[in-house]
Amino acid sequence: MSLTIDAIPILDSNYVWALHDDRHALLVDPGRAEEPLAWLAARGLELTGLLITHHHWDHTNGIDGILEQGRVPVYGPRDSRIPQVDRPLAEGDTLRLAQPRVELSILDVPGHTSIHLAYVGEDFLLCGDTLFSVGCGRMFEGRPEQFVASLDKLAALPDGTRVFCTHEYTEANCRFALQVEPDNEALVARSEQARQQRKSGRITLPSTIGEERRVNPFLRVREPGVIEAAKRHDPACTGSPESVFATIRAWKDRS
Repeated sequence: MSLTIDAIPILDSNYVWALHDDRHALLVDPGRAEEPLAWLAARGLELTGLLITHHHWDHTNGIDGILEQGRVPVYGPRDSRIPQVDRPLAEGDTLRLAQPRVELSILDVPGHTSIHLAYVGEDFLLCGDTLFSVGCGRMFEGRPEQFVASLDKLAALPDGTRVFCTHEYTEANCRFALQVEPDNEALVARSEQARQQRKSGRITLPSTIGEERRVNPFLRVREPGVIEAAKRHDPACTGSPESVFATIRAWKDRS
């Protein structure tokens, strides 16, 4: 049975991703319980596990409500802020499940938070808030060098890897990215695509790693145009990847 990945919208901008075949499903980062449980019930799918990327409430608040309906394994990082995780994972681990059939490699990708996992399948990435389409998460707990190293890991994945992040931020991210690289033709095209997708009520995800390398300023911190834009915005920027990242992340935070 083939694996399908569907989005379940919750809150203002979050997606709970459902990995499923025609009988069984995994849920990723359930910030609420009600919508995912209703989605499963409407399709007659049996929940077999939860995958958690990091501790923030909008990724974890639904765990208890889901578990009240039936215990399933909770996979995620070893983090005292996520006490429901009973199958802790870390970089180098491989998670092999039979229902639905999927094999996931685990990456540690801190930066948005001090502890954050990404799950890498055969041709897809579940990256929580580390990488967004045309953006990345705010740097709440990490350091620039951590975040750059984490994004480098994700950027090294094959071009065709589909990127399933957890927020619908693409339109706003494009508006900011165009301030950094206004002449990036691929970015201009992505911005128009995202505008049309949202106008017609469609989601903008998944993107791909290849596309993100062409349009995402946070993956392009070694590109001359991005370095120049960072230095213009903040003359204190040294031009190193970490300094460029910190500069454009602070710029985005204030935009």
